[in-house]
Amino acid sequence: MAAIVEPCAHGCRCTGYLTYISQFEYESGKLATMSTFDHTTLIQNINENLAPLRKAQPDAMQGFGQLAKASMAEGAVSAKNKELIALAIGITQHCSGCIGFHVKALHRLQCTRAELEEMLTVCVYMGGGPALMYCAEAIKAWDDMAPK
Repeated sequence: MAAIVEPCAHGCRCTGYLTYISQFEYESGKLATMSTFDHTTLIQNINENLAPLRKAQPDAMQGFGQLAKASMAEGAVSAKNKELIALAIGITQHCSGCIGFHVKALHRLQCTRAELEEMLTVCVYMGGGPALMYCAEAIKAWDDMAPK
């Protein structure tokens, strides 16, 4: 991590306004910002990048797929509530790919924005400020991936 001094409200370079950025951002001069990527493309890339692993380790990857299918099936807890739980875990674990996959599933399951937003408050309650940053990403993904 590197620290840079941000201009304060008056435009000067006060030492009280530090922003921490990654070494890559510092060296490249390119600051990463949250949600600059398209979640639809992100999940497509993840699927494409996992194709060789699926081919090399079919039993393990099929086992993971079966676990996911069985875990997310309708039961005493609805599939939609399970997807809300999965998205909450993705947010609190800071997983952008998880956000994309589970937002897509929630749209398919006709989750409402009100249900999403209520779940996001639980994420912030349990995960604090870092979770709040990923809630912003989830909201952007929700809007970007909404059925047209």
